[in-house]
Amino acid sequence: MPGSERAQVLRSMQLADRVSVNLEAPNTERLSKLAPRKRYLEELILPLQWVHDIRETEPPTNGWHHKWPSSTTQFVVGATDESDHELLATTEFGYKKLGLGRVYFSPFRPIPDTPLQDASPTNTRRELRLYQASFLLRDYGFTLDELPINGSGFLPLHTDPKVLWANNFLRPEPVELNNADYDHLLRIPGIGRKSALAIIKVRKIGRITAINEIAQLGIKIVRISPYILKN
Repeated sequence: MPGSERAQVLRSMQLADRVSVNLEAPNTERLSKLAPRKRYLEELILPLQWVHDIRETEPPTNGWHHKWPSSTTQFVVGATDESDHELLATTEFGYKKLGLGRVYFSPFRPIPDTPLQDASPTNTRRELRLYQASFLLRDYGFTLDELPINGSGFLPLHTDPKVLWANNFLRPEPVELNNADYDHLLRIPGIGRKSALAIIKVRKIGRITAINEIAQLGIKIVRISPYILKN
């Protein structure tokens, strides 16, 4: 709960396989419009920092089933006119500095007889794009500056952000699958962590010389085709 003491956080980590403090908003300014009585840094960020510090400094045998739990948070999207850039900046901070395992995005829906009852509901496509961008930050080696955020601070709704990035950077310079390292393979739309590792495993046996060899790995050729060199 917001405002928990460190000892309470530690005890909860000994009783659960996941712990969470919902930030609700990406920063102090936005939270003041959504929940003015909550203190962003002291009551929300600090307990998440304690969770991370405990995992980093204390033996996991002290945790639940001899393992420290993962930690998560959640944002309400669209309630306070925050931008995607604000949300994703805090998301990146959460992954890199707080060791979060997952960030959730909940699209705002107005509720009658509340201060925000006249606010507009959030487009669910915005939620989708935020999740996709969040996974790029967590799993694919992207940084906030690389995400295709427009001048107003928002992700375009019409296309997957990974595809937008690849259209700008990989179409002009397609990837040679036999030479690309793991991190570079992850940048190709249609290739995830498992398929990147599968490509590297195949290359240890011999060079990839035909597109059907990639299809046999379960990778959809139609998705990766615009971004790879074809022999």
